[in-house]
Amino acid sequence: MGKVVYHKLVRDRIPEIIEASGKKCTCRILSDSEYLEMLDEKLNEELAEYQKSKSLEELADLMEVIHAVIRACGSTFEEVEIIRQEKARKRGRFEKKILLEEVNEGEQ
Repeated sequence: MGKVVYHKLVRDRIPEIIEASGKKCTCRILSDSEYLEMLDEKLNEELAEYQKSKSLEELADLMEVIHAVIRACGSTFEEVEIIRQEKARKRGRFEKKILLEEVNEGEQ
């Protein structure tokens, strides 16, 4: 049995789950700046997993990371939701499935 190196952000209970399975793991607590950097990596990871599988479970993982980013930035989901709603009011949503193909800026 060998050692596997991960170097990735994991959910809070993962170390205890690993240890409960009889394995040992090494972890450390990240600084605030490292945490934001690793959250960015985790966003990319979870987005890629969702894009590959299209599963609701992967979408839920992506949302969990988004919630963590919001908290790490000192905000709340409610604050972000207000911003989202305001942008939806001003610019619309994505319900009409509109694909903008081109804009001719030369002639008026």
